[in-house]
This record gives sequence, structure tokens and C-alpha cells, in this order.
Amino acid sequence: MSALLILSALAATVAFHAPKAPSTIYDFTMVNIDGKNVPLNQFKGQVLLVVNVASYCGNTPQYKGLEAMYAKYKNQKFAVLGFPANQFGAQEPGSNAEIKEFCTKTYSVEFPMFSKIVVKGEGINPLYTWLIANSGSSEDIHWNFEKFLISREGKVIGRFSPKTQPDDPKLVAAVEAALAAK
Repeated sequence: MSALLILSALAATVAFHAPKAPSTIYDFTMVNIDGKNVPLNQFKGQVLLVVNVASYCGNTPQYKGLEAMYAKYKNQKFAVLGFPANQFGAQEPGSNAEIKEFCTKTYSVEFPMFSKIVVKGEGINPLYTWLIANSGSSEDIHWNFEKFLISREGKVIGRFSPKTQPDDPKLVAAVEAALAAK
């Protein structure tokens, strides 16, 4: 067998087995705050607001508004997904158990929370690499409580700054428009 034929066969095998690049948020499996794998395809057909959160940040009171938004729209197939991160001012130093206790006791958080991840820089979680790449802006995450709005089809349709409050009219309008889309 010629070397060219061998290389061609090897390339075809590698291409056949190469992992598919994620095209929607549903292509990811994340670990929840309790340590269980959660395929994000369980949220298929829902509008999602993905937020990197922290317990000791000036933006932390946004938990209250995020929980209110979740409660208001969850029956319309809407969910907030919280991803604790410690990249900004070391404002999320606790363990997953400590984060869960804080969120539950302080803000009565019921929306899905996930294990602490890296959202910027070295070791960035692939979900956040995908969110940034598909947000229309290649800028890194700016701070805690940056928000990504995800359509029912699993695509990024909006990105909102950490200072955008959950009850901000622009964010609310974007969520309601996404919920109304069929």
C-alpha cells in the first residue's frame, strides 16, 4: 500500500471520529451544583438566560431579580442557568455546597445552579468559549453577572452587561420576544 493511500485512509478515519463542534447550547453537558452531570439538551425548546454569578460582588443582589424573572416566566418554558465563577476579584471563593447554601438561604434561588467554572482566561470552560464566540462579540466576560440570552433553538440571541439588572426594560423585552417566538 502506498504511503499516500495510507495517509488518505488515516485522514478519513480521523475525520470520521473527530468530535463535532458544538452548534447549540444543547451540545454541552455541565455539572450541576450537586455534582451531577446535566445534559443541557434537557432544556431543549426553552428560552435560557445563562449568567456567571458570584456571592460576594456588588452585583450579587441581582440573584433576587433573576429568581423573580425565573418565577415569572418558567411556566412559559424559560430558565435561568447560574454558573458560579471566581475570576473577578475572587468574589466566589466558596465550595459548591457553600454557594448553594448562600443562594438558597439569602435569595431563595430555585433556578438551576451549576458547579463553579472558569469563564475567562486560562482554563475557560468550553461552554463559555462557545457563548462568547456565538454572541456577536469576541470580547471576554467583563465581570460577574454577564448574561447570555439563548433562543428556544439553542442559539445565542443576546448578550447583556453585568450591570444590566434583571428587570431592565431591554432585557425583559428581549426575553419576552424570545418567549413569543415560535
